[in-house]
Amino acid sequence: MSIAVLVALLAGYTTWSNTQPVRLTASIRIQATPEEVWQVLTDFAAYPEWNPFLTSAEVTSPGGRLDEGAHMRIVMHDDSGDSTFTPRIQTVAPGQELRWLGKVEPGWIADGEHRFTIEKDGPHHVRLTQSERFTGVAVPFVAGRLKSQTLPQFRAMNEALAKRAEGLQ
Repeated sequence: MSIAVLVALLAGYTTWSNTQPVRLTASIRIQATPEEVWQVLTDFAAYPEWNPFLTSAEVTSPGGRLDEGAHMRIVMHDDSGDSTFTPRIQTVAPGQELRWLGKVEPGWIADGEHRFTIEKDGPHHVRLTQSERFTGVAVPFVAGRLKSQTLPQFRAMNEALAKRAEGLQ
C-alpha cells in the first residue's frame, strides 16, 4: 500500500469520525428556580460534598472567574477511577447554560463538548439537561464505554444536584 493511499484513508477516517459524534444526554426535573440550580451547578468548591461524578472543579485562569474563554481543571470519577481534564469554557449564561470544551490534544483525537442547560418547566420547576458531544478519531473505539459508564454518571450527578438544589428552599 502506498503512503498516499494510507494518508488518504487516515484523512477520510479522521473526517468521518469528526462528523459522526457520540452524544450523551440526561435530564431531570427539579423543584427549584433557575437561579437556585445555577448556584449549585457553579459552586465548584462544594463539588466534593455532593457530586459523585465531577468530584473537583475549579477555574484556573487568572482571576478565577467563570467567564467565556477561561480554563478549568476538573476531576471526573467513574468505575475506572479518577481522571483530570482541563476544558475551556465556551458559554456562561447564568440560570440558563454552562458549556465547556475539553480536548485530548492535538484536538482531533477526542473532543468533548459538555453542556448544562436549565429551562423553566412550570412554576418553581426547571428541567436540567446535561449533555456531551464527543468527536475525534478515538471516539468510535470508546463509544460503548461512554454510553454504559459515563451516561449513568450524568444521571447520578443530576440526581445529586437536584437533591442539593431542592434542599436550598
